[in-house]
Amino acid sequence: MNLIQSVYIHIPFCQQICHYCDFTKFFYNEKLATEYIVALKKEMDTYVEGNKNKVKTIFIGGGTPTALNLEQLETLLQAVDAKFDVNSCEEYTIEANPGDFDEDKINLLKMYGVNRISLGVQVFDDKKLKELGRLHTVEDVYRTVNLLKRNSFTNISVDLIYALPNQTVADFRRTLEEAVALNLPHLSTYALQIEPKTVFYQRHQKGKLHRPAQEEEVEMYELLKQIAKANGLKQYEISNFAKEGFESEHNLTYWNNKYYYGFGAGASGYLPGKRTINIRPLPKYIKQSMQNGQPILHVDEIGLKEQIEEELFLGLRKTSGVSKVAFMQKFGMDLVKLYEQSINELTKKNWLVNAERKLYLTEEGMLLANEVFERFLLDEEPSKNKN
Repeated sequence: MNLIQSVYIHIPFCQQICHYCDFTKFFYNEKLATEYIVALKKEMDTYVEGNKNKVKTIFIGGGTPTALNLEQLETLLQAVDAKFDVNSCEEYTIEANPGDFDEDKINLLKMYGVNRISLGVQVFDDKKLKELGRLHTVEDVYRTVNLLKRNSFTNISVDLIYALPNQTVADFRRTLEEAVALNLPHLSTYALQIEPKTVFYQRHQKGKLHRPAQEEEVEMYELLKQIAKANGLKQYEISNFAKEGFESEHNLTYWNNKYYYGFGAGASGYLPGKRTINIRPLPKYIKQSMQNGQPILHVDEIGLKEQIEEELFLGLRKTSGVSKVAFMQKFGMDLVKLYEQSINELTKKNWLVNAERKLYLTEEGMLLANEVFERFLLDEEPSKNKN
């Protein structure tokens, strides 16, 4: 079986640049988008031989993939369909903004096997949407969800952001209540991060961005867990909630530390022994990809030490935690003996549970996840006799 079972494809075009976003993105330009898809196909052909390769998940993200016009979107979907066996693919997701869909685009997605939609809603508040630099309105969310449901798309995820400038706990409650009232099977919700080279970062540097206090952010997160649970959405990762059977298989690829292809400008991939990061600027990406199909910015070698650390950082994000048996099978080491001191300290603090078959974070541990993850950095390359 192919070791690489998942594919990420980055489409960097947007109709408008959001004030908080630091992903690789550019204003939509029809000519550039057409050239980009040709370069993307060349990259995929270079790394993946033959056609109709079997994979478990495909995720087309952005940017805004649905910012492409109908002809470009079809060219993209045709390229993916040729390279990968979408009919046997368990989960085929595309990211979209509310208001980007019409019947033609939806029918096109269905025709080419897309079976999951990730909607960038962010907040149910028109004023705050405008402040975020979003183009859509709350009305667009309802219209888009209804349109998708009418066309037999049921596996829909909504993305929300909380701890927004001037957002109160009561504001976030209203957003959550509107989100769960849609009765969709998946919810992703992240606290706002102020990233460099964004509009919000510039405002923050000037002292013009009023963010909720940390106590309010914690209260929002607790509220998120309560409302999600009360509406049948089970938490399966720090920021992700789903009805039974609707967990994101593609994102679980990341959290389970499994290999995946990453195609497109700024995309990262994880291949045996290395992580790759692609060139971000569009003209440079297109030029390099057309030359040799390898638009790589840099490669990080992943040795045993890094692989083990990532296994813990990523795996502990899941509510199911890290399996001791799976760790032993993968690395030939006893997880508890390798990290004995850190595990003892973290369990005493009530941030970690050392159960018979797995390690997992407590609710308090989830709030302090980054501090927990730091304790799983290794000083040196481990030896396989730690069992």
